[in-house]
Parts: sequence; C-alpha cells; structure tokens
Amino acid sequence: MRTVIFTEFGGPEVLQLVEVPPPTAGPGEVRVRVVIAGLNPVDAKIFSGGPSAERYGVTLPSGNGNDFAGVVDEVGRGVAGIQAGDRVYGGVRGFAQADFVITDAAHLLPLPPGLDLERAGALDIAGRTAWAAVRSLGITATDTVLVSAAAGGVGVLAAQLAVRSGATVIGTASEANHDFLRSLGVIPVSYGDGLAGRLRELAPDGITAVLDQNGRATIDVALELGVPASRINTIAAKTYRPELGMGTVGGPAAGREELAEMARLVASGEIRLPIDSIYPIERVQDAYRHLMAGHVRGKVLLATE
Repeated sequence: MRTVIFTEFGGPEVLQLVEVPPPTAGPGEVRVRVVIAGLNPVDAKIFSGGPSAERYGVTLPSGNGNDFAGVVDEVGRGVAGIQAGDRVYGGVRGFAQADFVITDAAHLLPLPPGLDLERAGALDIAGRTAWAAVRSLGITATDTVLVSAAAGGVGVLAAQLAVRSGATVIGTASEANHDFLRSLGVIPVSYGDGLAGRLRELAPDGITAVLDQNGRATIDVALELGVPASRINTIAAKTYRPELGMGTVGGPAAGREELAEMARLVASGEIRLPIDSIYPIERVQDAYRHLMAGHVRGKVLLATE
C-alpha cells in the first residue's frame, strides 16, 4: 500500500509517498480502506519538529495525519457490530494518510445518514476541538463571542456552535470569506491592524468570550478589550502568557459521543462544513503548502482514489 511518511523534520518537502506491505487486522482490530484523509495544522507542527513532535512522542521515520474516512475491508477476531463494507470514520495519529489503516474497533464511528466520506474524513480533530472549546466557555445567549480564523477548519465549526447557543458571534476572516460567514449568522471582521477599534464598533457593549484559532495577536486584542482571561480559550497559542490562566481546551476534551453528535449536525445540514480543496495523495506536499499558506475555507483533504 501507499503511505505518507517523513524521515526528517522540516517543511512539506519532507513528506514522501512510499509503498509498504499492507497491515493485517489483529484481534479486536479493523482494517479500513481509506478514501479520504483530512489535514490539520497540528500535522504540520508535528512534521516540522519541535514541541509538538515531542508532545506526541514522534520518532523518525514517522507516518503522517490523523483524520480519515473509508470502508471497512477486514475485521479481526472478536470484533462485533462492524463488518466489511461498512462506511466509517475516525482518527489514528500518524497513520491516516495511507491506503489502509488499522485501528481498534472501538475507535471507529459509522457514517450517519446524509454524511459523505469527504466531510466525515475532515471531522475527527476539528469536530472534537470545536465542540470542546465552545463547551469550555459555557457560551450562552448573553454572550458576544469573538472567533478568530472563523472560516478555517476548527473556527467555522466553533462559530456555528456558538451561534446555535444564541450568542452574538463575530468572526475574523479575510475579505473573501465575509459573505460566507454572514450566511452562517456570523458577523465578519477583517483581522490585522486596527482590529480592536473595529471590534469596539461592532460590539459597543464589549466582547465577553473568545475562541482563538489564530494565536497571540487575537489574544492581545482580547485582553486590550477587557475580556477576562478565564473566558479566552486558545488552541493556537497554548504556551502564551500562562500566568493569565487562559483556557487551552482542545480535541482531547471531547470524545466519541461529541464527535458523533457533530457528525449528525453536519449530516443534517444544521452545521455546514465546507471543503476547501481535495488533493490526490500523490500531491500531499502541495496540500500542506496550501493549508499552511492560510485563508482556507473549511478543510483541506487528501483522496486516495
């Protein structure tokens, strides 16, 4: 089978597509023929080396990616409730970008009616992260929430969950994504110099909570506007000003039930998950270059077929 690996740390150029023997499902395991693999910014932080690679215990050579969706093609001994031909999705750190993945049967979820493989393959990290982040701030209809990078993979889901809570939601994005955010019930605002002033105009009574997917610049503006650190959750600058006690809640704080509910909401159309682009797995380097350049709308995916 084909699989994406890296044998040294660096930029997207370190990613290689190589052929290896396909794995076999052991007891309690399932083999999935991957159709779609989702890209996440954390993947790039890992193959670039440094703190993220250390945090996840990455050693070289390593596989790449986490999110996937596909079709079960082999079931190991002792597995019940899953059979060959089932369409499933999930995440397996460091192995998802390949023709086949092996995972514990308990880690897989069936696609709900109405959910296609593309969006299922984009959900694991972004869906769980958005759900956990919004829940961590206890957002209600009394809030005015700033969501940074609101058109990106996590931000677009977090913004819509906040809208569903009844909150007034303002989202930073490039001009090209402003009409899209309006269609979701989000008030768009351009990021960059002067953001604090623009937010004062849009929210004269103040911002009460911040969901940050952008980093330090968003946090600094939030603090300038008087948002309590306890009502800021960041997944992009987790080590920034730790003395303030900001939240750094992400995907690990949400499990299978939350992910399944997010999938149901996407499948029903209650929440929209746009697909920015789909690259063939052979162009994995180009896919990450596009993701890392920013300004994407939703998710960037790899296709094996």
